[in-house]
Amino acid sequence: MAQQPAGMVLEAMAVGLAAEQLRTVTPSDVADFAEVSGDRNPLHMDEHYAEASPFRGRVAHGMLLGAWISALLGEKLPGPGAIYVSQSLTFRRPVRIGDEVLTRAEVSEVDLKAGHVRLTTRCSVQGKTVLEGEAILRAPRAVPRANVAARAR
Repeated sequence: MAQQPAGMVLEAMAVGLAAEQLRTVTPSDVADFAEVSGDRNPLHMDEHYAEASPFRGRVAHGMLLGAWISALLGEKLPGPGAIYVSQSLTFRRPVRIGDEVLTRAEVSEVDLKAGHVRLTTRCSVQGKTVLEGEAILRAPRAVPRANVAARAR
């Protein structure tokens, strides 16, 4: 049986700790996201339709970027074992097929008592913010609370 990679524990997290991931939006990313989400809005799927829109061409689903934030948090920071509590997203600019998107998360607060970590989240294209938000997650503890209570007895 393969061993699961360990995520970062809450006690090891500190304000300023960050992770990044760089991905290029491909036509198959958009098509696959439309398939799995059911969002087949022609702004994402139909170039002719999208050319007549204010975007003047197809744009990627905003929630595709939200999924990339989720992947960054679930795979890198804090990583495996992290549980989403909340996520806010504000979309600033459209993202097009072929754009290279830098997804970044940075720890802004660690609450050891509540077991939560707050992170600023941002996606950018060519240095311009296209999405920003905030995530709150539960990160695994170095010693689970039940074990701490049992040891105290």
